[in-house]
Amino acid sequence: MRSLLFVPGDSERKLEKGLGAGADVVIVDLEDSVAAANKTAAREVAARFIASRRPRINSAVYVRVNDLSTGLTDDDLAALVPVKPDGIMLPKSNSGQEVQQLAAKLRVHEAENGLPDGGIKI
Repeated sequence: MRSLLFVPGDSERKLEKGLGAGADVVIVDLEDSVAAANKTAAREVAARFIASRRPRINSAVYVRVNDLSTGLTDDDLAALVPVKPDGIMLPKSNSGQEVQQLAAKLRVHEAENGLPDGGIKI
């Protein structure tokens, strides 16, 4: 990966511009760039956007979920795993144990959506 572009997940206009920028990886951000009051809407906008444009996206698409301490990670995964992002980015991770915790959660969501185990990278 040569270039990573973070794009707020609550703005369809910014997502559209981000996908057209030519970055190797577009990271749809549900965390810091989204106000607390917009978290639910951001999940919906991001999921709908990725699903509708997936066949035409040349960049890899990752989703930066909210960190585990917020209690929002499961809702992020439930909304975005069904649209099959290429990867999930875990912010503010303090240990390998937190990455393992995300991996366990991700495996459950992949199984619930009929996706191959480990098909979505961390």
